[in-house]
Amino acid sequence: MNSSDSDYAYLRQLVLTQSANLIDPSRNALFETRLQPIAQRAGASTLKDLVGILRVDRTPQLHRAVAEAMTINETSFFRDGKPFDLLREKILPELIAKNSATRKLRIWSAANSTGQEAYSIAMLMAESFPELAGWDVKIVGTDISAQVIEYAQRGRYRRMEVNRGLPARMLVKYLVRDHDEWEIAPALRSMCEFKYANLCAPLPELPIFDLVLLRNVLLYFPQQDRSCVFSDVYRQMAPGGYLLLGSAEQAEDSTNLFHVQFANDCYFYRPSPAV
Repeated sequence: MNSSDSDYAYLRQLVLTQSANLIDPSRNALFETRLQPIAQRAGASTLKDLVGILRVDRTPQLHRAVAEAMTINETSFFRDGKPFDLLREKILPELIAKNSATRKLRIWSAANSTGQEAYSIAMLMAESFPELAGWDVKIVGTDISAQVIEYAQRGRYRRMEVNRGLPARMLVKYLVRDHDEWEIAPALRSMCEFKYANLCAPLPELPIFDLVLLRNVLLYFPQQDRSCVFSDVYRQMAPGGYLLLGSAEQAEDSTNLFHVQFANDCYFYRPSPAV
């Protein structure tokens, strides 16, 4: 029996409740493909059968697995390009000057997916700011999916993945080939750590960050959840820090905790002074 509109509505609400990710009804077909492995593990032969199990079985792990499977994990090395030019030409030089006394830098790659953003930042710093070699630098990548966090921690990527956005010279310089995979060099891996975090739930213990990248995530969040996320991010940021959103995202319609600035053809945000 085919899934009904009420089945899809139930799944969309489950994902929204678990992760604040809004699935448009036009994308219902994604449930069929992405939830098939979960249905099989749960003993369901169809998506409709899986929904029947979910309605009865309130096991948090099963509901979380559905939400994780539907979380969009699209990413690549140096994705979108311009924000990394902004980091190299403006933001990182200003942070290096600002933190020269402590020689400490903390960066948060939120909704990090399989780790390419965090490792791209590490490569950028190694390539353009060799003086940071003597600094205490940590890049923290977080995601709601335990599966992609494990993938990021491995630091190993297939050819198709390294061919997306990673310049050949950086591939040779900062990754080591191992059969059909490429592994991030140990020096860069030591700069990065990855952990589970649901942006719409209480955050795990995190440091105060000088720079936060929250890109291409909030588009899928309802207004109220976006406001809550911005409040949590604000509390985790150092005064004078920087926040980068996706090119189609903005903070102004959800919060007054940040003010917008523009440089290098990019918008970015700074924390507003505490009232």
